[in-house]
Amino acid sequence: MDKSLLVKLFGFPATLVHGDASVLDRWLWLRDKLPIDREGSTLLDVGCGTGAFTIGAALRGYRTLGLSFDARNQAVAGERARLFEVQDVRRLDERHDLVGAFDVVVCFENIEHIRDDAKLMRDMAACLKPGGRLYLTAPYYYYKAISDGDNGPFDHAEGGWHVRRGYTVGMLQELCEQAHLVLEESDYCVGFLSQKLTGMRRRLAEVNELAAWAATLPFRAFPPLVDPLLKPVLKWPAYSICISAYKPRYTNGS
Repeated sequence: MDKSLLVKLFGFPATLVHGDASVLDRWLWLRDKLPIDREGSTLLDVGCGTGAFTIGAALRGYRTLGLSFDARNQAVAGERARLFEVQDVRRLDERHDLVGAFDVVVCFENIEHIRDDAKLMRDMAACLKPGGRLYLTAPYYYYKAISDGDNGPFDHAEGGWHVRRGYTVGMLQELCEQAHLVLEESDYCVGFLSQKLTGMRRRLAEVNELAAWAATLPFRAFPPLVDPLLKPVLKWPAYSICISAYKPRYTNGS
């Protein structure tokens, strides 16, 4: 079934079950950080993919803009809502119209694709208003590989795959400090069951994408319910590390 048709039929929830089971996990983490907003708060989604989180934030009241370098993703997102622009996030610093314009910046599973991750972090911080927040997820450095590609080799030429394995809390703290952001909270998402479902979907998708989607769909609701129970028993590392960072309202001496 066509993905855009699913969205037309079932609305925003359908955007969370198109891809890996991990998409829902990440949205649930982000949703808890985004209270319903009736103040006109602005949100920038850097590397928005096909726009699921951008649309989800808009439904919670945020004035949202999603940026993606992938023209195909933008075409899909554009069918869903007029909230998106094609933008190479490596050149985000050239978008002077975005500087200091956002209360929230979201960057999910994107920074691991960028060689100069410190620059991207600085550029995203520049887009925040003083007092704004960055919500970011990336692969956790100590994950267990879901499929062979997760162990490398990584794509040093920025050809579309990850350019590094992932991040630890210390690595993300270092990036935050260089961007003059305060790391407020670190967390993890995408647990054992979600990873296993994602792995099954990837293997089946090599044969048939529709079959992969249909085979995993009935189980999509289980990871958010089961993984918190499995975590203290299995000690299985999460696949993604998540951080909340704050842009100070005051500079030194002011």
